[in-house]
Order: sequence, then structure tokens, then C-alpha cells
Amino acid sequence: MTLLVLVGIYSFNIRAEEVDYSRDIKPLLSNSCYTCHGPDEHTREADLRLDVRGSAVHSAIAPGKPNESELLARIASTDPDTMMPPPKSHRPQLTENERKLVRQWIAKGAKFNEHWAYTPASRPEVPAEFNSSPIDYFITQQLDKAGMQPAPTADPRTLLRRLYFDLTGLPPTPREVAAFMADPSDQAYQAAVDRLLASPHFGERMAIHWLDLVRYADSVGIHGDQEWSMSPYRDYVIRSFNENKPFDLFTREQLAGDLLPDATLQQQVASGYNRLNMITAEGGAQAKEYLAKYAADRVRTTSTVWLGATMGCCECHDHKFDPFTTKEFYQFAAYFADLEERGVYNGSSRTGNWGPEIRVPTNEQAAQQNQLDQEIAKLEAVLNTPTLELAEDQKQWEATLPETPTWQVLPVLETKSTPEVTWKTLEDGSLLAGGNNPDKVTYEITLGGRDQKVTAVRLEVFPHDSLPANGPGRAGNGNFVLNRFSLAIDGKPLEFSAATATHQQEGWAIANLLGKDANKGWAVLPQTGKTNLAVFELPEDISLSEDSKLSLTMQQAYGSGHAIGRFRVAVIEAPRPVKAGQSPGVPSEIRQLVELPAEKRTEAERETLASYYHSIAPRLEQPRQQLLQRRQQRESLLNAMTTSLVSRSVAPRTMRVLPRGNWLDESGEVVDPQVPGFLGYEPETEVRQSRLDLADWLVDPRNPLTARVFVNRIWQLTFGKGLVATSDDFGSQGALPSHRQLLDWLAVEFVESGWDIKHMVRLMVLSDAYQRSSVRTSEQREFDPQNQWLAAQSHFRLPAEMIRDNALSASGLLVDKLGGESARPYQPAGYWSHLNFPRREYQADQGEGLYRRGLYTHWQRTYLHPSLGAFDAPTREECTARRTVSNTPLQALVLMNDPTYIEAARALAVRVLTEGGDTWEAKANFAMQAVLQRDASAAETEVLRGLYTKHQQQYADDAEARAALAKVGAYQVPDGIDAVELAAWTSVCRTLLNLHETINRY
Repeated sequence: MTLLVLVGIYSFNIRAEEVDYSRDIKPLLSNSCYTCHGPDEHTREADLRLDVRGSAVHSAIAPGKPNESELLARIASTDPDTMMPPPKSHRPQLTENERKLVRQWIAKGAKFNEHWAYTPASRPEVPAEFNSSPIDYFITQQLDKAGMQPAPTADPRTLLRRLYFDLTGLPPTPREVAAFMADPSDQAYQAAVDRLLASPHFGERMAIHWLDLVRYADSVGIHGDQEWSMSPYRDYVIRSFNENKPFDLFTREQLAGDLLPDATLQQQVASGYNRLNMITAEGGAQAKEYLAKYAADRVRTTSTVWLGATMGCCECHDHKFDPFTTKEFYQFAAYFADLEERGVYNGSSRTGNWGPEIRVPTNEQAAQQNQLDQEIAKLEAVLNTPTLELAEDQKQWEATLPETPTWQVLPVLETKSTPEVTWKTLEDGSLLAGGNNPDKVTYEITLGGRDQKVTAVRLEVFPHDSLPANGPGRAGNGNFVLNRFSLAIDGKPLEFSAATATHQQEGWAIANLLGKDANKGWAVLPQTGKTNLAVFELPEDISLSEDSKLSLTMQQAYGSGHAIGRFRVAVIEAPRPVKAGQSPGVPSEIRQLVELPAEKRTEAERETLASYYHSIAPRLEQPRQQLLQRRQQRESLLNAMTTSLVSRSVAPRTMRVLPRGNWLDESGEVVDPQVPGFLGYEPETEVRQSRLDLADWLVDPRNPLTARVFVNRIWQLTFGKGLVATSDDFGSQGALPSHRQLLDWLAVEFVESGWDIKHMVRLMVLSDAYQRSSVRTSEQREFDPQNQWLAAQSHFRLPAEMIRDNALSASGLLVDKLGGESARPYQPAGYWSHLNFPRREYQADQGEGLYRRGLYTHWQRTYLHPSLGAFDAPTREECTARRTVSNTPLQALVLMNDPTYIEAARALAVRVLTEGGDTWEAKANFAMQAVLQRDASAAETEVLRGLYTKHQQQYADDAEARAALAKVGAYQVPDGIDAVELAAWTSVCRTLLNLHETINRY
């Protein structure tokens, strides 16, 4: 439909001699004929290709002789047996006007030329008088041809609001608008442009669109849609736009940042682009199938983002309309075959194992880490420096080396469980649970003492034939979840200082048992069917006697019968630290060195022995404790750092063509990385091509697509619609460029400027075309309903994030903080009730997290924040180049009832009452200025006063209603504000935030 509309627009002024194949004919043939007579050899009929002149002329077209051309006869036929396209194809028939175009084209020789987007862009000449504004030359030229007059320049207020929204995503302040209205000169406007391009909010605004393209999200997307940590990538994107990073480098860093020489931290973060595809942690998923899905996703996304190509269409067959083949699809996928990844992951939270990741410190954290590293190095030097005193101490220690400590199993005196299970004591002293397997259970075990000191307690869990999957747990998969492990001696509770385990399941670490959160615990999947150990170290030794009784409590509250099936408890007295899986006391290799006469020890053996002694020497206890403290501080600091998934290159896995996209069919040809061949050039390398080669190919000046595609998207952001309306499809089925020469001039300028993004934005917003009014005359609307020729600017609704930002900005609540982890604003209770594996309950942030910009909102793919979804934000399950724009009653309900907007209205009402002046009219104008940066008209003032009066009376009579209104949101109203006045003005402000003018950019 898009193609036919555009052809109709283009043909309004076309004379016979002006019929152009690429512009007028190819879209018709592509839409109606290529399915059976196009690039896809598997669906081609009669061995006829209408996209190749030789084949078309041989069988269907007689150049210069339309009456002898079979093509014309077939498209004009009404006989179902001969008409083309045939009814069974379900392709559209050509209209009478379209058939006339085909006839004129054949009569003039049926000249073919290559699809416009696949030919190199060249810079058209621009007359000297337009040197300061080349863009306007091309638009003026087109308007003159169409006989249209351009709209006048927008009024200063509208123009400045437009500029602020387009460059920062935020509105100007009333003071900024007033200043520009006082001096709307070209110089003042240019200064505003330069100021906004330098604003850190420029990167935020540009990032909204880029994050749609690369499908950035805070969750994995498939099945349980668990959370992951990727926010440093978002910060990288914002920073790159703010720093005006050249687009070619921006491309290389994302596709292959990890492959760059001496890759920086930020370049590694950038490589997270390759990890943004949806992944699964579903237990029953087939890894091979999902690896194929991930590969296909990357081809679809990368080709759309950089090439504006629909390569996803040739996953199962050659492209029906464009010269991409199935083989080329899998060759493109092979570029990403070196990524370290799994088909099925097993994480359950943002700290899960979702593949290669790095820690990304803030500036403050990096400084702290550097300081700790310096202190650790100094302490290590102290511990490693030999002295005469230490040497003498070591000799004495060697002469009096104690025996190796051993673990002592404690006897079981009494067993109890709630609910009850049956118990059996085995020969090795372990306990075996049987009988009933409750959903949740608590074990209470009484153990006998012995005469010794205790440094640590060991819990051993064993497999057994009677347990599901051999245990050691009683769950169906042999797993267990231990949520609490507590010990008391003769009624006195003990505290453990450290806990280690031979294995811990991702997200279920043994350290959880040292905390107080009963929802966390220790589990061992996938190490079931094996013995696992946990060791709990005491802060200081305690003494036992034979009369001592140890009371052990083991709480297992995960549910679904995840209890331990067989276990044993032992204690030990040994030098610290005592860790699971490590021999207690002096290691055997050190004992062997001690037993070796000093004169027979090698230099390396002497250094090993001295190093060990220094690690336990009493004389070094103080620096050793200081070192331990610094290392713990460093570990805590590292754990507090945000992580980000990154690319890591490994040996490439085999990539083959999958016939019909079937991941089970291994009969297809094995392929290596290669770019689509029809563009006429390829990376020059003698070894296997890499992702870096792909990136270089994409930004090679010879590539006819990349620059066109990106400048077209900048145009889309600044004019509402691209010069190519289908910004995700530059192929035969996509729209034709409304201003082909302008698009080519911009593309060449982009490359020759050094891929300078801010330069291109500046060119566009300084043009007369950008500054025009968006109000169109009836003649303009009738003659050019789509505003194709740009006689006026476009007006359109703001993106979802910016609608929210606008309200928060007007209210004064917006937090002006750049970057950081995702925020969680208010969300309806129970909205996540169907999220499973694990089940989660959304917890809104407290404080500044409630008032951050919309692009920082937590992006849950399967349960997108409902306020964002209502205003057409994409789920980002797939690449999105153009957001849909709907107009629904639900949007008005969101603006009136979402707690964010109610709270913003209440905060704005407080501003009205405290800053708005003494008269009612002054207050109304203050509110209008805050929201729209203008005063209310007389008619608007009358409407607002009526609304205010009505609600003032309503809330004066209803204390419960005004109290309920005041409780929405966390914002605290200052003392001294009249509750009735506040409620009435809140209603007025809610209305202002809901206006069509408020949520639209003109």
C-alpha cells in the first residue's frame, strides 16, 4: 500500500518521457510480480525474471513496442487463466493508471536501472546562493516543480519548543522561551542550537531511538523473562552521542569492540550490542534450536540497523524482492559464530550467569578501587619481605610443627522434623530422610559433643539410591534449597563469620546462609548425584565437652519438596581459614618441604616454604589482618559494581545453511563469514573474516546504504518522517525517497565530514525547512496530503518517554541525573503476577528513582511498563526503526490516573500556589507557562476557572477525596498549603498535562 500511494504521488506531474524505472516501474513490478518472477529461484515461474532486463526482454517485454509485449497483455487481461498476477497469488492487480505507466515505459525503450539504494551516492551540485543552507536548495527545487508555496517560519515559542524536544527530549523553561521571543534572530537561534547540541541531554534523546534499533532491554525476553544487567551499554550509547563519537567508530566498537587492539573498558561495554538479543533459560529448551534463533536475530537486527535491509526475509528462502540469498543470510550470521554463548542459560536474576560480563565501575568506584589496590600492594610487600626475625621464627615453627587436624563427625542424639519425615542413621554417621516429603520442612537435630575446640562446622550432603536422581536433595531433580543453617551449643546460639562450599548453584550461594533473608539459600544444581560440602567458620574457637549438646536447625522453605535427603555434620579445630574443599591445617606439600633437610631444599622450595610461613606467622598478624580487610573491602566494592554483558571471541562454531530455516536439518552447506555480494566489494583479508571486518565493510565509503540509512533516521527524528518513509526498508518493497538528491547529498556529507553526527543534526535544524510552521493550508493538505514535499514542518505526538519527562519537568520533580542503572517508577500492583521462573513482585524505587527520565525506566520485555506501552513504546523484542503512533482513550486515562502524572500535577499545583502570584489569573498563567510556555487565552482562562471552581467546591465538601488525592505518590506537600486549594489546582494541572498540545511537538 505504501508503494502504491507513493507511486500515485510521484506520478501527478510525470510526462511520458519522464517515466523512470526505479521510481515508477520497479515498485509496481516488485509489489505485484516479483513473488513469481523475482530474485527467489525457488518460487520463480516460467523461468522468467522481471527484475533482470535480459530475462524480461527475452520473454515478456518488447522494448519500444508495447502492443507486442506479453507483459502488457497479461497485466491488462481479465481472464483468470492468463491474467497477471493470477488470483491465486493474492498480489494486487495494477490499476489503469499504473498500466499506462508501464506502457509509456516500454514505449520509451523499457530501460532498466539498478535499485536506487544499491547505487553509490554522489554529491549533487548546489548553487552558490544556497551554500549556507544546501538542504533548502533541494526542497525549494521540489516545491517549485510542484508549484507549492512553503509555509512561513514557525513562531518563536513553537520553534524553540520544537528544537528542545528534538535535540534534548525536554521542554524549554518559560524563561528560555521568553528570552528567545525577545530576540528570535538567526544568531540567537544558532546559539540555542549549539547550546542544545552541547547539552548532556542530547545523548539521552538520541539514545531513545538507538536503543529501539538495537532492542536494548533489562530482561532476557523469553520464557521467564528474567532480569539481566546491561545498563552500562545504555550509558555508553548516551556518552557516545554526547561526545559526538564518529559513527564509523561507533559502529566498530559495537560490532567488534572486544576485537580492537588493547580494547578499553568502554569498547568492551560497547560490544554488548552483540548480546542484546533475546535468550532463554527454559529448562526444556533445545540449545541447538536457540543458537539458530540467536544467529538469525543478529542478522535481522544488524542488517536493519546499518543497511535498512530486510535480510530476515531470506532465512528460509532467497529474498522475494531484493538480491539477498539464503546462503548470504547464513554467511552474514557466520560473522557472529565466534561469540561465546550458550543456547540455554540457567540464570534466574540479574546476577545470573548470562554469559561473559565485566564489571563497570563509576568514577567514584574506580577511584576507590585504585586506592585499595595501592594499599593492598603495600601490605603484600610487607608480608613478602624476608627479615632475620621471621627466618628465626620459621625455624622454630618447623621444629614444632603440629599434627594435621582432622574432621570429627558428631553423633546424632535426637532427630525431629516439622512436618514429620522418617529418619535412618547410616553406618558412616550420616542421616537419611525418607517417607513423607513435605512441601516445606524444618529439621531440628541434636548432636553430641566431645572434648575439643571448634574452629569450623562442616555440613556434608551425600547422594543415595533412595533419593530422586540420587540426591542429595529430595526434589525430583535431586536438588535441595537450604534456607537457614543455625547452631546452638547448650542453648547458646552461634554466629558464623564465613561460609564456603565446594559448589553453589547460580543465584543460590552458600553465603546466603549468613544473611537474614529467608527467601535466599544454598542449592547445588547441576551438581546433583554427587557429594557436596559446606563449611561454616566461627569468628573464634569455642570449647566443647562430652556433655555438650549441639542443636542444629535446618530450614528448607523453598517449596516443592526441596529438602536435603542425606547429610552429616562434623567439627574441626584448625588454623584459619578453613574452607570447603581444602585440607585443614598445614597443606601436605608444605609438610613435605618441612621434612626435607634445609640444605637439600631448592631456591624455589625455600621461597614456597617462606611464603607459606609468612601467611601464618604471628609476627605478621597485624598486616595480614589489614590485608584481609582491604581485600574484603575490594571484594565488596567489586560486588557493588554494575555488570554488563560483553562479547568474547572463541573458536567459531560451525555455521551452515539451514534448509527452510530448519535447525534440525544438517544437510545444508557449511559457510564462512561473507558479505552480500551484489554490492560489488568485500573485506580484503586472507584469513577468516571477523566481526571487525564486517564493521569495516559497513562503514566503507563504498557502501551505498549505511550513510543513507543513518542520515535518513536523523531526518526522521527532526522532521517526523524520513526522506525514505520506510526507514527500516531501503529495498524494493520500501518507500521511494521523496528527495533523492537531498538524501544523497546528506549521505556524502556525512561520510566526508568524518561521520560527524552533530554536524548532520545541526545542518538539518538550521535549515529553513526545519524552522517552518507545521500549520498547513487547505491547499497544501489537498495537494500533498502526506506532506511529502515538505512545504511545512510536521507535527507529531511525543515518544512515550518524553511525555513522561515533560510532565516531570513541568512539575519540578524531574531528576537531572545522567546514566546509571534502570529506574523503577510506579507500576500497578499485580502487573507482574504471571511472571514466573522465578515469581517476582515489582518493587517501585524510593527517592530519585521515581523521577528519572523515561529512557532509564526498567525495560521488561514481556511486561513493558504499562505507561510506556500505552504510548506505543516497543517491547524491544525485535529491532524497531519506526514506532507506531496510536491515538486511544487509554492514553487519556493514563495521563489522568497514572500515579506519576497525578503526583506531577500535585507538585505543579504546589508550585502554582507558592510561586504563581497573588491573583487567580496569575496562577493560571503560571501553570500554563510551566506546561506549555505560554499564557492562557481568554477562552482557556474561562474554561480553567470553571474547572477550578467545580473541583474546589467538590473537594471542600469531600475531605476523604482530597485526602486520597494527596496520598498518591511519594511527593510530600510542604506545610502551610491549603488542602482544598491544592486539590482544586491539582485537577487543573492534571487537565493541562492531558492536553493534546502538551503531548505533541509542533
